[in-house]
Amino acid sequence: QVQLVESGGGLVQPGGSLGLSCAASRSIFSIATMGWYRQAPGKQRELVASITSSGNTHLADSVKGRFTISRDNAKNTVYLQMNSLKPEDTAVYYCSALLYTSFATYWGQGTQVTVSS
Repeated sequence: QVQLVESGGGLVQPGGSLGLSCAASRSIFSIATMGWYRQAPGKQRELVASITSSGNTHLADSVKGRFTISRDNAKNTVYLQMNSLKPEDTAVYYCSALLYTSFATYWGQGTQVTVSS
């Protein structure tokens, strides 16, 4: 079992920045791909960014050049730095962990990000 706890959401103006954190309950980064997803009202959940155990990262086209995913192995924490935020970035953001050992996916509880003036 893995527990994921997100933090850092909130209200920000268009063009602003916000950082999200996802703390895992145990050390899993060497055996998991960590991801950030988001779900806006009335829309499907979509992958925003991911980072593999080897450190390879992937960003959705809609956030390339604006968002960055990173991790701190010592703190078992994954980050999503969001810059130049747009109203269409408004969504609930979820942290995920796909474990290679079991192919199980774990989710955090989600954190609301609202971009509005």
